[in-house]
Amino acid sequence: MKKVFAVMIVGLFLLGIAGFAIAEQKASQGTKAEAKAMVEKAAAWVKKYGKEKTLAEITLAGTDKKGEFLDRDLYIFAYDFNGVVLAHGANPKLIGKNLMEMQDADGKYLIKGLVETAKKGSGWYPYKWSNPITKKIDDKVAYVLKIDDTLWLGCGVYGKEAGK
Repeated sequence: MKKVFAVMIVGLFLLGIAGFAIAEQKASQGTKAEAKAMVEKAAAWVKKYGKEKTLAEITLAGTDKKGEFLDRDLYIFAYDFNGVVLAHGANPKLIGKNLMEMQDADGKYLIKGLVETAKKGSGWYPYKWSNPITKKIDDKVAYVLKIDDTLWLGCGVYGKEAGK
């Protein structure tokens, strides 16, 4: 009887640790609401500080300085409507590159789809992308917002949150 009780206690303890780990992982992922709010915050920065300062602040997220636009796996990316990267919170090396023909892991034209969504004013666009936390290809959905005829901003969420 004591062995059964001990096994039950150990089992409950391990379940508690597993539950904590799952909760911790979930807490490290941004939500769709948080992604949209981050895009809206970046749009407010453009109005308050101008494009140049906002794009510089977005790019800080991809450095050790982090800046205003990095929260767990959430980061802002900024493009023009020709597919040229103007700022990128996860990979500043992309700045200046035209990625219009880039395809995701399923062969879907990623930037073309985001641009078309942004041309409508705003919206969500699903695709596959490398998750900065897991380093694996994952489902992602990005919220994009047209700022003007030369700039749109986006931020996306990964995994199960992308499917909600």
